[in-house]
Amino acid sequence: MAFPIKTCVVCGEEFELRPGKPGFANRCPSCSEPEASEDSGGNFRDQAAGKEQNAARRNAMRDMLYRKDS
Repeated sequence: MAFPIKTCVVCGEEFELRPGKPGFANRCPSCSEPEASEDSGGNFRDQAAGKEQNAARRNAMRDMLYRKDS
């Protein structure tokens, strides 16, 4: 059984759409691979800022839920 032939929306190259292909169904395997620049550097700072924001959210929710109204 032959696999369907698709055309990549990024580069226009034709490719076979195989089961279990990583990435998007409308992109060829070379265009579906993540770029090295996406995985670089600033993730540590983003995670640290995210932890601080989550802590602030938890504190705000706790204060709103368990606040004693007089």
